[in-house]
Amino acid sequence: MIKITFPDNSVREYAEGTTAMQIAESISSRLAQEVLAASVNGETWDLSRPIMQDSTVNLLKWDDEEGKHAFWHSSAHLMAEALQELYPGIKFGIGPAIENGFYYDVDPGEATIKEGDFAAIEAKMLELVAKKEEIKRQDISKADAMKMFGDRGEEYKTELISELEDGKITTYTQGSFTDLCRGPHLPNTSYLKAVKILSVAGAYWRGDEKRKQLVRLYGITFPKKKMLDEYLALLEEAKKRDHRKIGKELELFTFSTAVGAGLPLWLPRGTQLRLKLEDFLKRIQKKYGYQQVMTPHIGAKQLYVTSGHYAKYGKDSFQPIHTPQEGEEFLLKPMNCPHHCEIFKSFPRSYKDLPLRFAEFGTVYRYEQSGELHGLTRVRGFTQDDAHLFCRPDQLKDEFLKVMDIIFIIFKALDFENFEAQISLRDKVNRDKYIGSEDNWEKAETAIIEACQEKGLKAKIEYGEAAFYGPKLDFMVKDAIGRRWQLGTIQVDYNLPERFELEYTGEDNKKHRPVMIHRAPFGSMERFVAVLIEHTGGKFPLWLTPDQVCIMPISEKFNEYAWNIARQLEEQDIRVLVDDRNEKIGRKIRDNELKRIPYMLIVGEKEAENNEVSVRKQGEGDKGSMKIATFAALLNDEVEDMMNRWQKSNK
Repeated sequence: MIKITFPDNSVREYAEGTTAMQIAESISSRLAQEVLAASVNGETWDLSRPIMQDSTVNLLKWDDEEGKHAFWHSSAHLMAEALQELYPGIKFGIGPAIENGFYYDVDPGEATIKEGDFAAIEAKMLELVAKKEEIKRQDISKADAMKMFGDRGEEYKTELISELEDGKITTYTQGSFTDLCRGPHLPNTSYLKAVKILSVAGAYWRGDEKRKQLVRLYGITFPKKKMLDEYLALLEEAKKRDHRKIGKELELFTFSTAVGAGLPLWLPRGTQLRLKLEDFLKRIQKKYGYQQVMTPHIGAKQLYVTSGHYAKYGKDSFQPIHTPQEGEEFLLKPMNCPHHCEIFKSFPRSYKDLPLRFAEFGTVYRYEQSGELHGLTRVRGFTQDDAHLFCRPDQLKDEFLKVMDIIFIIFKALDFENFEAQISLRDKVNRDKYIGSEDNWEKAETAIIEACQEKGLKAKIEYGEAAFYGPKLDFMVKDAIGRRWQLGTIQVDYNLPERFELEYTGEDNKKHRPVMIHRAPFGSMERFVAVLIEHTGGKFPLWLTPDQVCIMPISEKFNEYAWNIARQLEEQDIRVLVDDRNEKIGRKIRDNELKRIPYMLIVGEKEAENNEVSVRKQGEGDKGSMKIATFAALLNDEVEDMMNRWQKSNK
């Protein structure tokens, strides 16, 4: 008999070799119908895999990420099986589950796969679902795997197999389709009740532009058709909120092939919005004792060799810049932290000087494959709202807690009330990819966990997700339509102070290493603005929107009065535009509502005589007539209340 421990710490005994499905059936038939996979000692397993020793088991359902992952991973195999039947001779690359659904990279040879073929692929998938094909796992030797896939001409699979360790290779088979795979998978295909092929794109094999371009098919499946219908409705709403579409409509940013792919150009309105965000954070940072610094866009190559960033980004990033002086090399800045370390080193530091908090809106550059670029969310040049805090070990937790406060302030001010936190720690086994001592990592990981406990913040722990130089706390926000975005991040770092030999004189008159905290509440300005656009649908908070007021004269006779009002409002630091087109007032109202301008002021004969404006508010309609000074005070009070709400809530 073996002992099985459940998440509530209860223990049951089962016969050796019992499967997770049999455990589920022993608890209830309803649970057995809902369970998709199992976590066995922290590793996700198939439900049919025998458990041979005492284990901790968590039965995973649809609401568990690992459960969805197994569901969508099996769906990728289902799509591949359908493609194998529809396109004889097709070759397969990789087919993973992703955050929403799955994809498979395939080489269809002379055939083409286009959007018009989606319905036939979906129909074939549902036909295979109806067969309730069992999904079987099998251990296989490296030699047998090479022969199996080599005989089928699957060069992409044999390339992958050649890099695997013998004795740790498995395949999964359903019907006539066998795939190289670690799993886990569902017991059979019948779970996949609703299927949808979403899109087709090109993808270079293993992300290498020098390799063959394959066809990447994206899809999604659900255990119920109603869930698919709801997801497709969500996709339609997401299309309306696409930051690229709204950014163009509102004239916020653009891209130019002449400038280069992945390098955004901020237009006047977008620049104004971005500067407002920067000013807001600077205002908060000043209250928390930060000092602004500025650093160059490039640095000597050796700086990034010292920091470890060259080893991390050098091979796959922008290549060194060579100067006329032989042997002199510079790099486009991939991170701001090495520069801030050098600022710390510029003067002798005492324990009395700490903590030091250096903040910079610093632009950095990383080379992304062209196929990975996407609007403002994946770019090659982006600005981080970066700050690096240097403190004594006894100050670490308090500083970490204050950074958490700043992130909470920003989320509150921008109505990101629904968020989750994730503590990213080292991989439990593979330590090779991390720099620094075991002792320093232990201290850093403990500090983050204790800070979250002290704040009462429920944070999910993910192993293997830490940065190469330290553990971190990431914040995932849910936007207005329920999508998750990774935004703010805080990282504890004992390693860069070691690499740069940073030190301060302690109270004991001896030299000590400071602890470093990396912090970026927005993450990057580009990505944050993209998320903000999609969260608000372009209807920004009044304090942030580029155009707060549009003045609309009823006819040309009142254009001069409209411009006079604009000048008065601009003197009150209100951002105004005048729509003096020779159009009917109804058309002007409709057009400016589409521009998502919060306030519209309509002026005609009555308003001009009384020195008033007729006020309309976005989403609320007519608010009546009022004096210009009264309106200006109302708007500025509304802005001031929004801007200072964080101070009131933190008292």
